[in-house]
Amino acid sequence: MTIEQVFKDKSIKAKAKVATIGQWLADQELPVDELLAYAEKQKASDKATCIEAVEFATKTTPAIADENLLAFVTQSLKDDEPRVKWESAKVIANIAKLFPAQLAPSIKHLLGNAENPGTVVRWATATALAEILKLKTATNSKLLPAVELLCDKEEDNGVKKKYLDGIKKAKK
Repeated sequence: MTIEQVFKDKSIKAKAKVATIGQWLADQELPVDELLAYAEKQKASDKATCIEAVEFATKTTPAIADENLLAFVTQSLKDDEPRVKWESAKVIANIAKLFPAQLAPSIKHLLGNAENPGTVVRWATATALAEILKLKTATNSKLLPAVELLCDKEEDNGVKKKYLDGIKKAKK
């Protein structure tokens, strides 16, 4: 079965599509670049499903990520579709530790999404920023005060908790 067949098969529910494609990625039966090339040409909902499959795979197998994936999800943070934004942020949270020196563009776009009206976008953004803070890189000198400010302004407790976790671990 191909990626296209999975998407065309209406009997396969969305979560099953994510799990199937995500497992192919994790098992290295499907190259990440092939999925990204497919995702780039899809409507927003299918693109988000592709990115969610990458998130599924990178949660257990972050090593499948390369610089092309980081660049793709960083660009996807600017997408209009909220689900594309939040799935991309979750992928960055999963793979940030592999690319500590290449996160500046990701940080810039994450900070741009930190005040998004959508709670899920803000939660995923906070998750990614917290993971980046935990890396304790030189970017923390500017990132930590920015995240502390975002945390102070954040009204949702779930989002705030993500920020506080990252801040606490960055200060240890």
